[in-house]
Amino acid sequence: MKRLIGAVSAALLVFAVMPAQAADKVVLMLNWYVYGEHAPFYYGKAKGIYAAEGIDLEIQEGRGSAATTQAVAAKTADFGYVDVPTMMRAAIKGAPVVATGVLLQTSPMSAMGFADKNIRKPEDIKGKTVAITPADSMTQIWPLFLKKTGLKESDFQTVAGDGQTKLNAVINGQADLLLGYVMDQSMKIKDATGKDVFPIKFADYGINMVSSGVIANADYVKANADLVRRFMSATTKAVEAAEKEPKAAAQSILDANPKGGKIDTLTQGFELTIPLYRTPETKGKRPFQVTDQNMTDSVNLMVEYGGLDAKAKDNPKAFYTNDYLPKSGS
Repeated sequence: MKRLIGAVSAALLVFAVMPAQAADKVVLMLNWYVYGEHAPFYYGKAKGIYAAEGIDLEIQEGRGSAATTQAVAAKTADFGYVDVPTMMRAAIKGAPVVATGVLLQTSPMSAMGFADKNIRKPEDIKGKTVAITPADSMTQIWPLFLKKTGLKESDFQTVAGDGQTKLNAVINGQADLLLGYVMDQSMKIKDATGKDVFPIKFADYGINMVSSGVIANADYVKANADLVRRFMSATTKAVEAAEKEPKAAAQSILDANPKGGKIDTLTQGFELTIPLYRTPETKGKRPFQVTDQNMTDSVNLMVEYGGLDAKAKDNPKAFYTNDYLPKSGS
């Protein structure tokens, strides 16, 4: 009996000194410098949601969806959070990338200006000046918005410049509106001026197109299927947790990066993001559960207006997969 007890004690001692299995180091690169839309990733890390899935998450800021897509294709980042239509343009040209979860299933594209200018519907854009950035995603879709709303380019003036120039044009009164994302540029303007911004959303006028999602290298996905499932499980839970606590989620950005913005506009920006997670078809479903029809519509729009090669229509499912998402309730 003593011998048995000794053997059990020795086994327990060995077990006790064995190191815990190391968490998998994962690098997530964002589409841009941090803003409210990114809150779930920081909240998930802060609340231990990724750690619970055995993931040691490092979040890196990005310099545009195209650059982040390149980093994921080259495997210098494990996952990227990017504009999915931008990823499509890279994938059709041979970049080995795929969306493992499409989070924003409604487009955030908008024409926006100061709320006190009372520009609240497409008709109000007539006679105004609109600031654009040539060749960016919003300017590519802008002709479709004009078509859907009956506007003509002769109805207004445009001024062109890079992203910051576009913001400055509205802030300084050189333009009445700019083309931007409802939760991004509108908050930058408010941070700079303290004034509210009103967005005329493209999605409200029949433009059905996805936006941001999580992407990975296709070879990485095949070689790390279990890790991809755990990452998407954690990210799904992080989004769900952040939806319930928007201000706490926004605060987690500042806890990680004190220069990441202001709590009020980070919170507001995230609250403006939440309605974009679902369409009427995915209402009530967990985040990332994009429909095949939504993706097909997005591909078709990108072919017609966004410079996507027409061969993309042959197989829209090549750009995304829902296979690594958690099941309902798990």
